[in-house]
Amino acid sequence: MGRVYIMTGANGHLGNTIARKLAADNQEVRALVLPNDPVKSLDEVNCDIFYGDVTDKNSLEDIFNVKQSDETIVIHCAGIVSIASKYQKSVYNVNVLGTKNIVDMSLAKKVSKFVYVSSVHAIPEQPRKETITEINDFNPDNVVGLYAKTKAEATNYVLSKTKEGLNACVVHPSGIIGPNDYGHGHLTQMIMDYLDGRLTACVKGGYDFVDVRDVADGVLRAVEHGKSGECYILSNQYFTVSDILNRLSKISGKRPIKTVLPLWFAKLTAPIAEQYYKFLKQPPLYTSYSLFTLSSNANFSHEKATKELGYINRDIDDTLSDTVDWLVNHDRVKKYQKKYIKQKRN
Repeated sequence: MGRVYIMTGANGHLGNTIARKLAADNQEVRALVLPNDPVKSLDEVNCDIFYGDVTDKNSLEDIFNVKQSDETIVIHCAGIVSIASKYQKSVYNVNVLGTKNIVDMSLAKKVSKFVYVSSVHAIPEQPRKETITEINDFNPDNVVGLYAKTKAEATNYVLSKTKEGLNACVVHPSGIIGPNDYGHGHLTQMIMDYLDGRLTACVKGGYDFVDVRDVADGVLRAVEHGKSGECYILSNQYFTVSDILNRLSKISGKRPIKTVLPLWFAKLTAPIAEQYYKFLKQPPLYTSYSLFTLSSNANFSHEKATKELGYINRDIDDTLSDTVDWLVNHDRVKKYQKKYIKQKRN
């Protein structure tokens, strides 16, 4: 009996990182990619690409057409990470309705294991300095923001189906950062803007930032050791935005950012910034919702994941250094590249 991994969101930052780990281990990977989407992130990954859409149940038949004798593992990574302030129907359709489709297909096909990649945003915020740990009852009304609400609703649906026989567990990553981001994730965009000199100020506040490769490892550990009906926070530790940029300065040789905008000023200008980045067709570096996040309690504990899954974290400086190297090697920071190459030669 063979093992087959069905991966949604395989083209994304976390998805392609998981696919790389599985392919390196000679596992059979079926990667779900949106029709007409470029698959540059999977060019070097030995996997079978299936085109479909999680919001279209009929388009999922092919990827789920697996031999009955095979052990089928579903890793559901597909989702839209949004810090937008206004309601976006696509976020709900993908994050909630898409998850329901994948769960229902997995139940019908009697898959062996289902791992859902939720988010720490699905967990209600606790009072300042209080440690945030796993819960098992999710309600959209208890969290703030469209993204958080969709993740809470979807997580609740996944867990409800464990009572119908779905062998499923949930992982909650914090703010993902690191190499292999072929898109424009918010943290990747911030690093790119800093390296190429477009970022001249930052905002006060911070969050729990975690290496994408550590999260990928945590997901695969959840496949092997995660218990049905259980949730696991895959976090790291809290860093201020200033701290991240200061570390980048030391790694890259770029001048440090000295202007730190107070949150009240950033909140005042957030609507303008959101429209500006929309014009540039880039994700905004900050919005009213992201500023709320940067000022919220991000004291997450990954003790359960460490104890039950063997989950561990690498040093954030290694994450940032590897990210800079990756961006340079993939021509994502053209202005900075000349300086980088000169530094390496010396």
